[in-house]
Parts: sequence; C-alpha cells; structure tokens
Amino acid sequence: MTDDGLLAFEGVDKYFGDTHVLKDISLDVADGEVCVVVGPSGSGKSTLLRCANRLEEIQAGEIRLDGRSISDPDADINRLRQRIGMVFQSFNLFPHKTALENVTLAPRKVRGVDGDTARQNGLDLLDDVGLSDQAASYPNQLSGGQQQRVAIARALAMDPRVMLFDEVTSALDPELVGEVLGVMRGLATDGMTMMVVTHEMGFAREVADRVVLMDEGRIVETGAPAEFFENPETDRGAQFLSKLL
Repeated sequence: MTDDGLLAFEGVDKYFGDTHVLKDISLDVADGEVCVVVGPSGSGKSTLLRCANRLEEIQAGEIRLDGRSISDPDADINRLRQRIGMVFQSFNLFPHKTALENVTLAPRKVRGVDGDTARQNGLDLLDDVGLSDQAASYPNQLSGGQQQRVAIARALAMDPRVMLFDEVTSALDPELVGEVLGVMRGLATDGMTMMVVTHEMGFAREVADRVVLMDEGRIVETGAPAEFFENPETDRGAQFLSKLL
C-alpha cells in the first residue's frame, strides 16, 4: 500500500456493534480515476463511502486524502468535508430554498464566498448539470432527476478534490436515471476523481476506470471494467455477474 492514491484506504475495519461490516479494506483511488464499487446489498459499499468523509468512524486502519489522515480523531473534519463532495440516494435539498440558493448556501456560509461570486458560480454549475432554466425553482417543483442534479451541483460548488456518489439513482424512476448518469459521465470526462457505489452496471462498464467488487465487508475482486465483466477472476465475481447480466 502506498500514498499514491488521492484517496487511500489502508487496513480499514469498521464495526456496527458486534457486526464486522468492513474487513481490512485497502484501496487507492488515483487522482482523476473513476472507481466504481459494486456488490450485493449489505456488502459494505455504502459504509465504505460514509467512512471516507467521517459520516461513520472506523475502528482500525487509516483513510487519507492527499496523504493527510481523514480518520485521525484530531483531523479538522469540517475542512476535510469541504474537499470531499458527497451525493446520496436521497436528495436532502432545503425545501424552502430555490435550486440556486441550495447550490450557493455552503460556499457563502462555510467558505465566505461573496454573494455575487457565489451566484455566478452557482448559475454556471446549474448550467453544467442542464438546469440553467430552473435556478429559481423550488425542490417540490422539480422532478427527482432534476433534484438529484441540483444535489450534484451543490456538492461541486465547494470545489471538492473527490466526489463520492452513493447509489444516487436508486430512488429515481427509471426514465430519470439517464439524466443523472449523463451528468456523472460529464464529470468523469472532465477528470473529476470519483468513487461511485451503484447498481447501474452499464455505467460501471462504460465510465469506470476500475471496478471493485465487495462482498461481506471485503474487497473480493478489482480490475478494469472489460476484464471484470468479460472474464472475472474469482468465483464470487462470476456468481455476482451471473445474477445481473
């Protein structure tokens, strides 16, 4: 294990009570890499992401961003979270604020960006996610796909070094999934470092630089998408794919 990864997990263990949910996880995500994490429900995928920005605490090992420990109890967690954008299955938008206000709130309140600059940056980000015409709309006026794209713009507004996506299309109607995945494809093309937990195997095959298969809290296989989907190295990988494809 080296410090070469922008985001590095080294020997990470996580328990919920007596349940061992992450077991000796070691993984490097390189600068500009799209790492897609797949696996059955309960395999620890989402927990791994939540540990990456300290929404969950680990019991052993270390997680580093740019070589600096995230998991150290003395780490400045609020500063670290500004550098790690996270988008969840639920949109978590403020219902009483417009799309633009949702995107600009954190830069203004947390980073002290002046209102005019935050507004212009917010408009640019909404344009990037295809919502320039919805800046004044409230969340209840937007579809689920539109709300999720606002959530992505909001995460990007803090200019993060890495983006974490936790099953961001799972709560969407099938016809809305494509518009969100399209935004994520664009981010990948632009070189954003991304760690993505998803059940969308088409996205994993097309966009990922690397696919990581988790099962029962462990990484059981990792490889390039072509290798993983066409010729999995492990019996567990073959079994997982046989139930999907």
